[in-house]
Amino acid sequence: MPPFTIGIDYGSNSVRALVVRCNDGKEFGSAVYNYPSGTEGILLDPRDYHLARQHPADYLLGLETSVKQAIAEASKKAGFSTSLVIGLGVDTTGSSPIPVDRKNRALAEDPKWKNNLHAQCWLWKDHTSWQEAARITELAAKHRPQYIAKCGNTYSSEWWWSKIWRCLKVAPRVFDAAYSWVELADWIPSVLAGVEDPREVKRGICAAGHKALYSDEWGGLPDKKFLTLLDPKLAALRDRLYDKAYDATTAAGALSPLWARKLGLPVGIPIAIGEFDVHYGAIACGVSEGTLVKVIGTSTCDCAVVPMTKKVADIPGICGIVPGAILPGFFGVEAGQSAVGDIFKWWVEGICGGDAALHAALSKEAAKLRPGQSGLLALDWHNGNRTILVDPLLTGGIIGQTLHTTRAEIYRALIEATAFGARAIIERIREYGVPVKRVVCAGGIAEKNPLLMQIYADITGCTMQVAGSSQACALGSAISAAVLAGAHKNFQVAQRAMVKIKPKAYTPKAPAQKSYTALYALYKKLHDAFGGVNKSSDLSGVMKDLLALRQKSLVRSR
Repeated sequence: MPPFTIGIDYGSNSVRALVVRCNDGKEFGSAVYNYPSGTEGILLDPRDYHLARQHPADYLLGLETSVKQAIAEASKKAGFSTSLVIGLGVDTTGSSPIPVDRKNRALAEDPKWKNNLHAQCWLWKDHTSWQEAARITELAAKHRPQYIAKCGNTYSSEWWWSKIWRCLKVAPRVFDAAYSWVELADWIPSVLAGVEDPREVKRGICAAGHKALYSDEWGGLPDKKFLTLLDPKLAALRDRLYDKAYDATTAAGALSPLWARKLGLPVGIPIAIGEFDVHYGAIACGVSEGTLVKVIGTSTCDCAVVPMTKKVADIPGICGIVPGAILPGFFGVEAGQSAVGDIFKWWVEGICGGDAALHAALSKEAAKLRPGQSGLLALDWHNGNRTILVDPLLTGGIIGQTLHTTRAEIYRALIEATAFGARAIIERIREYGVPVKRVVCAGGIAEKNPLLMQIYADITGCTMQVAGSSQACALGSAISAAVLAGAHKNFQVAQRAMVKIKPKAYTPKAPAQKSYTALYALYKKLHDAFGGVNKSSDLSGVMKDLLALRQKSLVRSR
């Protein structure tokens, strides 16, 4: 009987499990568990909109619940048995670091820290550490320029060191109570494997290389002398982290007896190394040289790969170029946008007070508009800019509104703004020699919103294809587990067997392309002015001054 693997995908609001047959990628069972804590699973602070945390207990409950439910669904189908499950794979958001104790337990599992926001997982979209990120960028540029050369020359507030340093500054008691820190992508596999020492956790190269300034070129993580420039306590922490990070050809461990009993699976089956959701999602979309994968969700991540036999130039403003990340044997190139689906949700649900029905209604109305007809132009920075400006303090904007502007016109302008941001990324990586010959998109938005997909095709000039699986990230995790467990000899063979692309493709339409070329030129003017690129018309201070005034007002109101 053909074997099976299980992919476990941790998103921003939920965790899902997917049972997959290894010989053909057929999905036998799936389940979704919504995190119960906070607002749609996210712990927020009304006094600081940059803050976004999650309770690690939600992750563990979601792990057990989703996997057992997915197995129960698969068990109803002929050909499946838990005895045929040969491996597990895990993907998560990131950088989402968790403070842990000496036993590798999340600090927030201790009743003493359960309700402390700083003791939780610092979710990827937490931007509270923007000052620390700026300081890391400044010091690295002066003392270790090689550290940030591979991540676009700018360190981000979404990443590992800036968040941990922020915790040290604002919550020193939490920092001191934590023996170590572990990325969510590394922590879940370590929990499944029963690892009880943070120093023994197998760390994935995706998180280490893209977010923690890790590279074999300089001996792993940043050296202690550099970390001392930040804070001596960070230098001391380095000894309690890790020395080596691994690609997906290495197992994170084997399923422990405890978790085998909980999940009803065979003891000792391999657990694939943890990767970020979008990286494993890229594998499930057939990523290869020349194929750009866009995983479109609350945010968007763009992934490309280049064989390690070739040289890749440092690319300003991207999220990293890491050997072995995404796909073993390739340089992983990552970029993205900090908000996409979140922007549409903000407008339709937050401002217009609507629901899924209003999303559909506005899409239908917006589809009747021609490019440029509304006279609107928007910036897609409602949660800062991840690529190519790498500035969390940039904010969104809409210009061209009149007394006749409609909700649907604004909805379309916001979609167009995210597409313009996508084009800026594609143009940047192409400029530095990374080929983009086709684009494959994954995620619910790509599947359900044909208007958005056509606009993306028209604005980028690329044919847009859609992943065959609605759960591409979980499928990618299952593919990694299948390779690791020996069901396929390598990732390329596994992709040929297990990856499907939907037959529907969105091709650029010449008349719309012409109109959008003119609109994109205007977008670039706004982008460069408010992004601080064009020094002769630098308007970046406007957004930041507004944020400063807002913060002062909040401080006075406390």
